[in-house]
Amino acid sequence: MELEYQWLKKLWWTVGLIVISSVIVLVEKVFLKPRRIRTMLEKQGIKGPKPSFPFGNVTEMQQIRPQPSASGDSTEDWVNSLFPYFQTWKQQYGSLFTYSTGIKQHLYIESGKVIRDLSVHMSPDLGRVEYLNKALLPMLGDGILRANGKSWIFQRNLIITELFMSKVKTMLGHMEGSTLEIVQKWERLIDESKDKVVEIVIENDLKVLSENIISKACFGSDYTQGKYIFEKLAGMQNKLSKTSTLLGYLNLSFLPSKESREIWKLKKEVDVLIMNIINAREKQNQENNNGERQNDLLQKIIEGVAKEKLLNVSGQGTLKRGHDMNQLIIDICKSIYFAGSESTALSVVWALYLLAVYPEWQKRIRDEISEVFGDDSPPSFTDMSKLQKMKTLTTVVLESMRLYGPAVTNSRETFADLKIGDLVLPKGLYLWMFVPSLHRDVDNWGPDALEFKPERFANGVSGACKYTQAYLPFGYGSRFCLGQNFTLTEIKIVIGLMVHNFDLKLSPNYVHCPASNLLLVPKYGMKLLVSKRNAGK
Repeated sequence: MELEYQWLKKLWWTVGLIVISSVIVLVEKVFLKPRRIRTMLEKQGIKGPKPSFPFGNVTEMQQIRPQPSASGDSTEDWVNSLFPYFQTWKQQYGSLFTYSTGIKQHLYIESGKVIRDLSVHMSPDLGRVEYLNKALLPMLGDGILRANGKSWIFQRNLIITELFMSKVKTMLGHMEGSTLEIVQKWERLIDESKDKVVEIVIENDLKVLSENIISKACFGSDYTQGKYIFEKLAGMQNKLSKTSTLLGYLNLSFLPSKESREIWKLKKEVDVLIMNIINAREKQNQENNNGERQNDLLQKIIEGVAKEKLLNVSGQGTLKRGHDMNQLIIDICKSIYFAGSESTALSVVWALYLLAVYPEWQKRIRDEISEVFGDDSPPSFTDMSKLQKMKTLTTVVLESMRLYGPAVTNSRETFADLKIGDLVLPKGLYLWMFVPSLHRDVDNWGPDALEFKPERFANGVSGACKYTQAYLPFGYGSRFCLGQNFTLTEIKIVIGLMVHNFDLKLSPNYVHCPASNLLLVPKYGMKLLVSKRNAGK
C-alpha cells in the first residue's frame, strides 16, 4: 500500500511538473516573448497598431479597406488594394512600424536607409522566414529558395558559377530560338485574322516560352518534358498563395484537409517527374562510359551533390550526415524550375504591357536595334556584345521591373539579436517589405516615382535613386537572385524580338488589375492587340 502511495505521489509530481513547465513555455511563447520584442522596438521609436489577444492585429487587417491612390491615378489603385493595411499603417506610423499576427511580431520596412543597412549584413542569423518556408515546403522542398544556413551556402556555391555571364553567353541561342517559335506562332495567328490584328492573352505563350528556355538551357530537355512539372508547380502555387499563409496565421496545411492532400499529391507527382529526368541523365552518363557529358546546370547539380554525398559519409561534408541527397537534387531543380520560369515570364508580360501603353518606347527600342545591328536582317540577338550595347532596351527593362516587378513582398527572419545600422532587431522578428510601394517611394525615387520614365536608369540603378539597395527585383544582400544575369538577358532578347517584329497596343478588353499569386500577375489576363510590322522586316 505504501509503495503504491509513493508511486502515485511521484506520478502526480511528474504530471504537475510537466503541466507547470508547459504553462511556463506557453506563457513565454504567447505573452512574454511578443511583449519583449515589441518593447525592444518601441524603445527605439518604432510604433505600430496595438495588438489584441489572441489574434494580434489580424481582425484590423481584415477590416481595413483599400484607399484610392494619393496621386489620383486610378491605374495605381492596385498598389493599395493588395495589402491595404500596410498603406494605412504607413500613413499613421511612418516607414517603419510593427504589427502582430497572433503571437508573431512583424516589422514593416519602407526605409531605403534601413534596407541599405540590412543588405550589408551577411550573417546567417538573418535568413528566410521559417513559417513561410514550412508553408512552401511541398512546392519548393529544401531547395535554395527555402534554404537557410549551411544548406543555402552549399546550394549557392553549387549553382552560382553556372549562372555567371560567361556561362549565360552560351545560352543565347536557346533564348533566341525559343522566342522565334512564339514569334512565328503569333505571325500565323495574325495572317489568319481578317483585320491582320489579333488579340492575344500574352502570358500563356510567354510562360511556355520561359519554361522552354529554362528546360533547354539548364536541364538539357525541351518543354514537352517539363510541361507537366510546370503545370503541377502552378497548381501548388495557386493553392498556396493565400494571404493567411504569407502572413503566418491560420496556416492549416498540416491538417488532412482535401486541399492539403491535393497539394501533397502534386508534390509527389512533381518529385517523380523530376526524378525521371535525373535518372535519364544518369543513365546517359553511364552509357557514355563517363566520357563526354552535357555541360549544363543539371549535370553540375548531379555531380556536386554526388561529391557532397561522399564527403558526407566521412563527416567532412557541408550538410548534416544522413541528408537525403536524391531529394536534395529534386528540391534544387524545383526551385530553379519555379524561379527561372514564372518570374521571368511575368517580367516580360509587364514590360510589354508598359510598352503597349507607351508606344513611343517601342519606337526607341526599334531605332536602337537598327543602330546596333545595322544591316543585319533579321537581327541576331546571339551576340552578347551587341546586346550589351542596347542601353535603351536595358533602361526599359529596369524601369518595368521597378513598377511591375514579379516579387510582391520580400521577407526575412532574425535568428538572433542583430545590430543593423542604428537599430537593434530582436531575435524572432519577421521583416517585411512591400515591393510595389517601396519602388514608388518618392523619398528614394523622386517626385516622378509613379511615372514610367526609363531614362531615369540611363546611368544605371545608382543614378536612378538615392538608395540602390531599395531596388529589389532580385532581392538584396547575400540572398540576391543568383539567376539575375540569366533573367535579364532572357528578358532583353524576348522584348527585343517582340518589339522588332510586332506593333503592340493595349486591348480595349484589358482590365488593369494586378494581383498577388505569390508573384504579381494580371488577374484578368494581359490582353494585347498584336499586328505585324512592315518596316524593318
